[in-house]
Amino acid sequence: MSLNATVAQVTDRIVERSKPLRRPYLDRMARARDEGPKRAHLTCGNQAHAYAAMGSRDKKSLATTSAGNLGIITAYNDMLSAHQPYETYPDLIRRAARAAGGTAQVAGGVPAMCDGVTQGQAGMELSLFSRDVIAMAAGVALSHDVFDATVYLGVCDKIVPGLVIAAATFGHLPAVFLPAGPMTSGIPNDEKSRVRQQFATGEVGRDKLMEAEMASYHGPGTCTFYGTANTNQMLMEFMGLHLPGSSFVNPGTPLREALTVEGAKRALAISALGNQYTPACDVLDERAFVNGIVGLNATGGSTNLLIHLIAMARAAGIVLDWQDFAELSDVTPLMARVYPNGLADVNHFHAAGGLGYMIGELLEDGLLHPDTRTVAGEGLGRYTEEPKLIDGALVWDKGAGESLNDKILRPASDPFQPTGGLRRLTGNLGTGVMKVSAVAPERHVIEAPARVFHDQEEVKAAFKAGEFTSDTVVVVRFQGPKANGMPELHSLTPVLAVLQDRGLKVALVTDGRMSGASGKVPSAIHVSPEALDGGPLALLRDGDLVRVDAASGALDVLTPGVFDRHPVRADLSGNETGTGRDLFSTFRRAVGPAEAGASSLISEMH
Repeated sequence: MSLNATVAQVTDRIVERSKPLRRPYLDRMARARDEGPKRAHLTCGNQAHAYAAMGSRDKKSLATTSAGNLGIITAYNDMLSAHQPYETYPDLIRRAARAAGGTAQVAGGVPAMCDGVTQGQAGMELSLFSRDVIAMAAGVALSHDVFDATVYLGVCDKIVPGLVIAAATFGHLPAVFLPAGPMTSGIPNDEKSRVRQQFATGEVGRDKLMEAEMASYHGPGTCTFYGTANTNQMLMEFMGLHLPGSSFVNPGTPLREALTVEGAKRALAISALGNQYTPACDVLDERAFVNGIVGLNATGGSTNLLIHLIAMARAAGIVLDWQDFAELSDVTPLMARVYPNGLADVNHFHAAGGLGYMIGELLEDGLLHPDTRTVAGEGLGRYTEEPKLIDGALVWDKGAGESLNDKILRPASDPFQPTGGLRRLTGNLGTGVMKVSAVAPERHVIEAPARVFHDQEEVKAAFKAGEFTSDTVVVVRFQGPKANGMPELHSLTPVLAVLQDRGLKVALVTDGRMSGASGKVPSAIHVSPEALDGGPLALLRDGDLVRVDAASGALDVLTPGVFDRHPVRADLSGNETGTGRDLFSTFRRAVGPAEAGASSLISEMH
């Protein structure tokens, strides 16, 4: 199948737009590559420090520079369920490297916070900035220059994007990402959502809410809904940084361990000392990012990736914008229904055929670039295959040729909807995005008076006071990256869903983020420019008529005279201290707009 015309056109536009950054980036990577293994250029004293704690066998291998040395960047902690399995990975990787004639060292750890813990709390204001901290921490670890390839251990929301930024920055080194897999299925996600709404209306107490939450989040592995963490895992396959079929294999299984061992061996094989040198800069090209965006749309993935992909790409000298996402969404079929876009979780999705089936369908339909470089080494077609353990040996076999459950996964020729799950909205209130894959078509256009708030707690207080009795566009402003780090406003989801279920037409407009688990309430998010940075949201007042139109892609205030007003200023002093926020004032001052990836690093990188 020839490449879809829109996919080709968008890719060509990205290539042309990126030339001023991409060419110098590749030149830098080529110079680093041509210098050869960096260990060879270190002094004896430098090397002795690096190898002092190694065993005698590893020291000999390292000192001769004849064997590859893997740098492990780990986001392990045992407070994140998705990252708890990583505790044992370094030993496993070291043993695998030795068996392949190489060595491996933990180069460094990076912070990993759980958005599930910080939702609705002050810590959420550090969440987005943690992505840049993770990239910087990985940069510190790799700056020792004793590694020939890298393996990255990370799964969740900001961790994978931060690690990809680091992998691109050290793009002359091969980079293999090793997932930990999703936890086994708990109570159904729709049951969890129902209890949350019952708690919001006072129908059940905190004891029932706690019982439901702990039955949902119950063991090691990624949370099973299709939020940002699992969207990250999807991207790593579509972009060729995982081994094929490895994203959604559960932790603690023999297949999971075999894939980890194979990932370590593969990282050595694709180093400059091996026979199949595959640096990360060659994997992370314009085609790979287009494939990732197509995957995001086809699966109805997290809106957070509209920010993260832009920042990840910029680290590789590639310039994306939201129009690229919108145009690719228009030609990408929505093939999956995974909670919050449906009732299934990622384990059900994987069992139904999963990413291998989707990639095969999209390749057949001409919606993916088939010839990208990947860590598997043979183009994206390898990612239609399924890993299996046969007599103790890891092999890849032909994947599912058809969906095994068409309520979860459908072919590209008969999708759940003909276009992807994302919309770009633009108008006199700025530019934002909406995830529409779980929003009923009759709710794609909401025109109603605004209620304006400066934080989500004010919204919940108004709800409890019974103030929402008619159709409303809830505006929550001063939630952008400069204002307070752009926290997710996930705790608004049950409140707004209750109003919608009562028959009201409700929408959210905000310069903040929603969780990757945001669902059925139409939400214009990431609105840029943000209210603190000259955005029109600062001009709105209660009662202004606002139109949120995902059908035409419009975001407008219709009330005359709005733009003759002076902007409102908010007291943000309460967001500046406590829970570590004191340490992030530099980030708030330096951060760019959401449209450009909401990063404090981009201007420094280029």
